[in-house]
Amino acid sequence: MSGIFRVPKPQNEPAKAYAPDSKEKKSLLKVYEELYSQIIEVPQYIGGEKIFSGEKIEIRPPHNHQHIVGIYHKGTLKDVDRAIVSALTARKEWAALAWEQRASIFLKAADLAAGKYRDMLNASTMIGQSKNVFQAEVDSACELIDFLRFNTYFMTQIYSEQPLFSEGVLNRSEYRPLEGFTYAVTPFNFTSISMNLAASMALMGNVVIWKPSHTQVYSAKVIMDLWEEAGLPKGVINMILTDSAETSQKIFAHPDFAGVHFTGSTRVFQSFWSEIGSNIQKYKTYPRIVGETGGKDFILAHPSAEPDALATGLVRGAFEYQGQKCSAASRAYIPVSLWNTVMQKMKDMISEFQIGTPADTSNFINAVIDKKAFDKIKGYIERAEASQEAEIIIGGQCNDSTGYFIYPTVILAKNPHYESMIEEIFGPVLSVYVYEDEKWEEMFELIDTSTEYSLTGSVFAQDRYAIAQATEALKNASGNFYINDKPTGAVVGQQPFGGARASGTNDKAGSAQNLLRWTSVRSIKETLVPSTDYKYPFLG
Repeated sequence: MSGIFRVPKPQNEPAKAYAPDSKEKKSLLKVYEELYSQIIEVPQYIGGEKIFSGEKIEIRPPHNHQHIVGIYHKGTLKDVDRAIVSALTARKEWAALAWEQRASIFLKAADLAAGKYRDMLNASTMIGQSKNVFQAEVDSACELIDFLRFNTYFMTQIYSEQPLFSEGVLNRSEYRPLEGFTYAVTPFNFTSISMNLAASMALMGNVVIWKPSHTQVYSAKVIMDLWEEAGLPKGVINMILTDSAETSQKIFAHPDFAGVHFTGSTRVFQSFWSEIGSNIQKYKTYPRIVGETGGKDFILAHPSAEPDALATGLVRGAFEYQGQKCSAASRAYIPVSLWNTVMQKMKDMISEFQIGTPADTSNFINAVIDKKAFDKIKGYIERAEASQEAEIIIGGQCNDSTGYFIYPTVILAKNPHYESMIEEIFGPVLSVYVYEDEKWEEMFELIDTSTEYSLTGSVFAQDRYAIAQATEALKNASGNFYINDKPTGAVVGQQPFGGARASGTNDKAGSAQNLLRWTSVRSIKETLVPSTDYKYPFLG
């Protein structure tokens, strides 16, 4: 049987409100408490088998590092070898499977995530990554579901893109999976991204070795359980919990390595690129290298900006999920005519913030991810306190006695090139430079050239000429640009996400463009009635 199949055109998953006494809030917090009171065990998943190595690493919530919620089994390089063999073994059947069969698996996973698994995905993200209920909902529920549904739809659009015809010739394009296996290296801060980096490659017929961050292992297990129930065949996505550097070195040395999908630090991604380049003669094919890395994301305010909207954009953009977003507002340029008003509005808002465990849904701020992050962020704050070039005007408190808590901090920088204005901090720290109103146009070059990054940015203004001016002048300063909004919160299918320069390859997650990177196109020409004489007319 055959037919031309279509999948439903997706709509973005609505976010639940979790209002007081709501059904969804009670349900989620019940699951949270159940998980928090037990100790789960996370194996590696290789070829459909659960691998318990016996080398156990404790999983502790960032907001209560004295409490153990689970253990994971650390793997070895032998497990990496085993995962490669498993993936390559699975490849033959998976690559040959009809696309509508793959689509069914991913659409089933989306429905499971929207229903049965929603509380588990959100609760595990709240516990393991210290996200408040809303940040978990828009990440591990809504965006994860959107990736599954929209990518399946984008896949059909890609396959439908076919070449022109000429007289007597039938042309077609086949979108093949890459030849070999692919490698997904994923971050702690978004459960949805961790799922999507592996899933987007698998959807297009590739087999995957997935290396999640050790600080995201808790929710990674829920994702693997989701895949199993959705019917993903064994060996298509293999999750390993091995040493990061050793794993990458082994994978990049393998002749069947076909591509890497990465989200993480700029320096790690640059090291990947270098190592892949040095091994280029070993590979059967040129590997695809796709990465979304760091950011030093800006908010530029024009003197015409509306103060309430600006202050809200600054506070939300900088401090949601403790600033642990590659898109978080990290530097701001505010005109002196607005500064006192905006500063006071920010102080008023931040003074209302409550900080603590995600189990208390009145807490806007939770913990940063681990001790290493805490110490790094605290270092920036302490240096700002001692510097003649900067002043802490809001926050600055740090306390790791129970959890890794850092109070939202605003640094007023006298020097626009002070370290906190140009270096990625990845925490709840916003640095502000106040400029004279007449120097508005000078801010363009300052923003564009003072950091190596180009991920997100925004402009606040009511003057339409100023908006047009900034949009043009800053066209290379960010891959996602926002007008009168915070520079975070890109939605799948609406604002495809990614940046350039030291922020990555700008391959736009949440769009068909990213999926195209995981295909290898074959053009097929069939001549219906072939020529039987070599002579062309010009030979006369």
